[in-house]
Amino acid sequence: MGIIIAILLFSAIVIFHELGHFSLAKANGIRVDEFSLGLGPTLFGKEFGGTKFSLKLLPFGGACMMGEDDAEDVSEGSFNSKSVWARISVIAAGPVFNLILAWILCVIMVAWIGYRAPVLGEVSDGYSAKEQGMRAGDVITRIDGKRIYLWDEITLANLMNMEGGDTEITYLRDGKETTVVLEPRALEGDRNKRLGITSTAEYERPGLIGSLQYGAYTVRYWIHYTMDCLKMLVSGKVGIRDMSGPVGIVDVVDETYRSSRSAGLKIVVLNLMNLGILLTANLGIMNLLPIPALDGGRLVFLFVEAVRRKRVPPEKEGMVHFAGLAVLMVLMVVVMYNDIMKLL
Repeated sequence: MGIIIAILLFSAIVIFHELGHFSLAKANGIRVDEFSLGLGPTLFGKEFGGTKFSLKLLPFGGACMMGEDDAEDVSEGSFNSKSVWARISVIAAGPVFNLILAWILCVIMVAWIGYRAPVLGEVSDGYSAKEQGMRAGDVITRIDGKRIYLWDEITLANLMNMEGGDTEITYLRDGKETTVVLEPRALEGDRNKRLGITSTAEYERPGLIGSLQYGAYTVRYWIHYTMDCLKMLVSGKVGIRDMSGPVGIVDVVDETYRSSRSAGLKIVVLNLMNLGILLTANLGIMNLLPIPALDGGRLVFLFVEAVRRKRVPPEKEGMVHFAGLAVLMVLMVVVMYNDIMKLL
């Protein structure tokens, strides 16, 4: 059952991504030859409005075929016949739709169960926070100068501060903001250095307008989470072995379902929604990275064209995307191998 849920969840995220490309293509009068879910041979396909909608054999991935790789096709309705800004909007729409989906899911979750405000529930003895005068009920507003709205942002900041450097905290008490510098410490029994603060563990439900607002703050948190994880990967703090591909994602979804079902349907749905938010936000951000063969790589060439007012020679752009695709395929094979080995 967990595997089926994983396939359905990932398929829904991919469909929403491709729907972004499809919607903006249609809005700009671009012909869409095929809209497909999955990869490989076609299992089922039917044409509507000049577009073939198809289901492929392999249940991961999807495509919105607009003929964008055919540089010689500049006929009416073709991708390359449109202005550079129209093409930019079509390519960017996929990742943007992923972030919109993440926001919709976050709004639902905040409206349903609320959010954890950055309010201190306890300040432990022996740690820097207590020595600096912080106490229960203080509302943290900034960490290292960055405005925060959720307790999860405090947790993320601590996670990223793996070296245990000093942390600048700004908190609000009785309408007055105070800034202190905390030194993380590891006392007896601690596995990691801590600031000595914990949350109230209470969830606030902000109403309709507040849910829209805090849904956006939650998406912001997941964007920062994804970017910080990428920084850790680039800096070598984590390696390729820590990455997961489709096999690993299916295993995580399956494990989440199995561990949650005893707690009831509500917990299963909430946990799967949380995973869905992570996956769709991750897909959106990753696709915006300036990596050849991804949407971000295509956007780089389109922005260069917008500045130069002249298209980069298609054969050169094609070579770059092909090289990027080859590297991505090798990386995917390595990640899939690691995922399989973890399961054995």
